[in-house]
Amino acid sequence: MSNTDDSFIPPHCPNDNCKYHMQLDAGWRFKRIGTFERQVAPHCIQRFLCLHCRRSFSTQTFSTTYWLKRPDVLPQLLTKTTGCMANRQIARDLNVAPSTIDGQLARLGRHCLLYHTEQMRTASPAERVAIDGFVSFEHSQYWPFHHHLAIEPESDFMVYFTDSEVRRSGTMTPAQKRKRERLEAVLGRPDPKAVCKDVKHLLEVVAGSQPRLTVLSDDHRAYPQAIKALRCEVTHLVTSSKERRDAGNPLFPVNLADLLLRHSSANHKRETIAWSKRRQASAERLAVFLVWRNYMKSRREKRPRGPTPAEVRGAMDHRVTVEELLERRLFVSRTSLPARWVDYYWRAITTRALPRQRRHELKFAA
Repeated sequence: MSNTDDSFIPPHCPNDNCKYHMQLDAGWRFKRIGTFERQVAPHCIQRFLCLHCRRSFSTQTFSTTYWLKRPDVLPQLLTKTTGCMANRQIARDLNVAPSTIDGQLARLGRHCLLYHTEQMRTASPAERVAIDGFVSFEHSQYWPFHHHLAIEPESDFMVYFTDSEVRRSGTMTPAQKRKRERLEAVLGRPDPKAVCKDVKHLLEVVAGSQPRLTVLSDDHRAYPQAIKALRCEVTHLVTSSKERRDAGNPLFPVNLADLLLRHSSANHKRETIAWSKRRQASAERLAVFLVWRNYMKSRREKRPRGPTPAEVRGAMDHRVTVEELLERRLFVSRTSLPARWVDYYWRAITTRALPRQRRHELKFAA
């Protein structure tokens, strides 16, 4: 989309309170009301006025770089983020402040949430999924959490993800146990049923309105409880977590997704100083990874020109480029996000160890 194109026609009114926001009718009328100048290209921006709600807007209102002082940064973030660069490394590479990367990466994550949801709106639901909990931590190793992934085995397509706080477990020294008790006394303990609740939500979104669903998983104790609470008929196929994790393992697609996530994300390395300080930021990065993995990366690493998971699934007939992904702004008011992703979009996921956490409250920005 070119902002300098005089033939540009607004696709809808950007005001979510306007009757012409959701869809265009023959009766929608707007007019051009001049231009304004800005410092970066394109320098001349056309303005419009909706003649129904009287809200003014511009061609930039429909751009993914709306309100950005450095619009050149956003298109470069996707490959750098999935290329295992941490936020400060990206900031040094692009010669910008780390806060610029933090803000624009959050915007890219929100855009990817909307993009995938838009693609799934017209796609057929997954009839078989492999699920697994990807273990990471926020703020410090005293606050671990799981990202629950749902992968379609036939295509390696990542359908959906959620997250759950969990209590730190495993081998600890007496001093570490005492510190955990002190932290939990002040900040509280994670919900012991969080994994069950969040896996249930994950499978509800994946199943949609289907009467039947096949779920492949390991022998995690919370999974049968979550599956039992579903309304649809579920065939649950369990593979021991002690089984060899090679291509012959039924859970290979989700194990591969875990492997790629560790390999491609600086914040999920086993030993790193680039871990996510908030689960919220981890979810935004995971949304970027999901879009890259599903629509932009070949399914097999040794076949770089091979089809993407979306192409294998039949959801796409081509590989999506960065330019295509960021071609137009997506409005959350025009997209029905799943419940957990609504929280991700508005940055409502909180980290216990942090006293102040910024939410996404900008009314007119993406």
